Amino acid sequence: MFVPFIKVNFNQAVFIMSNLDVELVKGYILGFGIWAPVASFVLMVFQSVIAPLPAFLITFANAGLFGWVKGAILSWSSAMAGAVLCFYIAQYFGREAVERLTSRTALKSVDVFFENYGKYAILIARLLPFVSFDIVSYAAGLTSMSFWPFFIATGVGQLPATIVYSYIGGMLTGTTKTMVTGLLMLFALSALAVMLKKVWTDRKQREVGSIEKAV
Repeated sequence: MFVPFIKVNFNQAVFIMSNLDVELVKGYILGFGIWAPVASFVLMVFQSVIAPLPAFLITFANAGLFGWVKGAILSWSSAMAGAVLCFYIAQYFGREAVERLTSRTALKSVDVFFENYGKYAILIARLLPFVSFDIVSYAAGLTSMSFWPFFIATGVGQLPATIVYSYIGGMLTGTTKTMVTGLLMLFALSALAVMLKKVWTDRKQREVGSIEKAV
């Protein structure tokens, strides 16, 4: 942050992401010319570490710039890199460092959710755009979860959303904030309904199993 070039680009990236405007993100990425894919990759990793900037904006922008298939591959791989980085930051630097990068309140709420539905938390967080998957990645790194279960759950959990967002992003034009918000809410509510039903069913099965063991 003491290097002027890095500081300027850092502030610019935060400003652009906070505006929730896909066109601004596309213009920012295009500004790097032939290095645009690399810039997009770094931007996705950056938003992963500095939670909770919205990753879906980059996914939309990638689809619009590189086509939805190549954009999906770029978005998925860069998001995976970001998730892995968050996981290892939490493992090596501990809770205090994670709280500085996120917030103590948000991390505590994710801790409770993780204790109850650990294996589902990763899937739900990646499907829902307004749930910070980055904080979940940090929380996973603070638990006893090993790397490969986390990595596999992350890859599988984020794939459906990445494909859908990329396909939609390839069709978006002009000022897209209202349309993007509506589409995300529709998809998120549908995903939430499916996942909550699964969680509720599994919880009932555990309760029945506990009663049977007690008897």
